[in-house]
Amino acid sequence: MICQAQKTVALTGAGISVESGIPDFRSAGGLWERFDPMEYGTIDAFRADPEKVWMMLREMSEVISSARPNPAHKGLARLQKMGLLHSIITQNIDNLHQEAGATSIIEYHGNCGTLSCLSCNRQYRADELNGELPPRCACDRILKPDVIFFGEDIPTQPVRESHELASSCQVLLVVGTSATVSPANSIPQIARMARAKIIEINIEPTVLTTHITDIFLKGKASEVVTGLVDEVERV
Repeated sequence: MICQAQKTVALTGAGISVESGIPDFRSAGGLWERFDPMEYGTIDAFRADPEKVWMMLREMSEVISSARPNPAHKGLARLQKMGLLHSIITQNIDNLHQEAGATSIIEYHGNCGTLSCLSCNRQYRADELNGELPPRCACDRILKPDVIFFGEDIPTQPVRESHELASSCQVLLVVGTSATVSPANSIPQIARMARAKIIEINIEPTVLTTHITDIFLKGKASEVVTGLVDEVERV
């Protein structure tokens, strides 16, 4: 399917980064088990008490900064270099697809590599802030990472681009996402309605598996993606 398709797109979620040391926020021991998302993860909470929210963001930043791309990220980058993967739509904010060498990435929920001031709109790269936590703008306001908080709208551009890709691809690779978070969970449905083939890679079946998925490859993302790309290279 991948070799014959004119356009293959990948949709990735938290599961692709677990083997890089970034636990799924919703899993046992994940961030939301220790920090109530309604107390620490909403845009209203950040506006009301950014220093409190940075207690959670500090832990998240430490985990992400120590993570490195795993073979699943690298495998998708290999597919792109072979000309067999048009774009990656990711729900992750960890920048690991870029570090693995992938290009044409749509970051549905933003990226923690930059931060912005909600007061004066200045933007900073995370690596230029000298590790100050919570980081402050030149205007002395506390900066917000450029990730989508609960209660914030997904920017129009990634939504539009993702829907255009889903409706025009012949194959959609779904890697490491349970497809339960709206509105990103509409992407497989849009692809299916456009008669794309859905190849799902997950460690356990999801809501997609019995209703939308054409081929379910069960296992760790690093192992399955590597094996899949190796097979494609042999064709």
